[in-house]
Amino acid sequence: MTRQQYIEYLIATNGNYTCSNLSEHLDGRRGTSHDAVSDFLRREKVTARGLWDLVAPLIDDSEDAYLILDDSVQNKQYSKHIELVKLQYSGAEHGLVRGIDIVNLLHTNGADGNYYPIDFRIFDNESDGKSKHDHFREMLIRAVSDKRIKAKTVLFDSWYASVDNLKMIHRMGLFFVTSLKSNRCVSLSKEGGYIHLQEIVWSDDLLKNGISIKLKELPFRVRLFKVVAENGDIEWMITNKESKTSSNDDPPSPITAHDVQNESAVRWQIEQMHRELKQLVGTEKCQCRKARSQRNHIACCYLAWLAIKIEAIKKSVTLYQAQAVPFREFLKQQLRLPAIPAYAG
Repeated sequence: MTRQQYIEYLIATNGNYTCSNLSEHLDGRRGTSHDAVSDFLRREKVTARGLWDLVAPLIDDSEDAYLILDDSVQNKQYSKHIELVKLQYSGAEHGLVRGIDIVNLLHTNGADGNYYPIDFRIFDNESDGKSKHDHFREMLIRAVSDKRIKAKTVLFDSWYASVDNLKMIHRMGLFFVTSLKSNRCVSLSKEGGYIHLQEIVWSDDLLKNGISIKLKELPFRVRLFKVVAENGDIEWMITNKESKTSSNDDPPSPITAHDVQNESAVRWQIEQMHRELKQLVGTEKCQCRKARSQRNHIACCYLAWLAIKIEAIKKSVTLYQAQAVPFREFLKQQLRLPAIPAYAG
């Protein structure tokens, strides 16, 4: 059993990601029993470093590019004996589920579809003592120091908008665009003290251009925006950007709520990748019990996703369309020459 065989199986299988299913479809090749597949997953060590080596030449990196951080829970609520599985909050389920949480770092130039994962970490604080915030900071530091990423803007949701994370990003000379939870307190001035977000009075000018605020324990001011959706939902956005760069030789102009909304919208590319990993290559479907097997399966899923991504770019189609091509061809073949003809009596 080889790494290439396993990755190609993840790409080709239609929903069944078990070791037994793989071994049954390898045409009895030598050493491809169920045990051979499970042994492969236990002994290999597939890591995020291998993913970066393949992705590095593909990213369109510049100071105008983005780094996006978020985590994704692989739902294993019916699994009772799988290592790494623990009770944790899942945004997809809007509640607590048993699963394996992966913290991802995505690079994008901002254009639709031009995104690639450049690092990922499995959250397992029982073995390494690291929180998701620790992984967040380590991946970001290594992206800049080791991978030499030029992207200047970091996008993430309110879960990661802690003071420590914001301070680190600012110290690194990077910009953040993120949301705040509605219960955060802010200060407009020393005299006014700290107030709840809902207590701020917003004029039309402030809604457009935002307001300079101070967050508790943050040694620098940030710009706050109140973004009101068409359905009335409110999102509180903050950034340490004071201006946006211009595509021509004009001087930079002050950042506005419209600019912040556009940049925040780029963050949903990581949600798209999370769905693709689950639906196309089965990141949450492996039922192996050992932690090493789960880690190898998940790492191979990223490599399988990358193969589909490259094929989709070649054919100018979505990843879903690229993976569906072999199944469409199989259906055409079956309609021409059915393996089981209709029974006519």
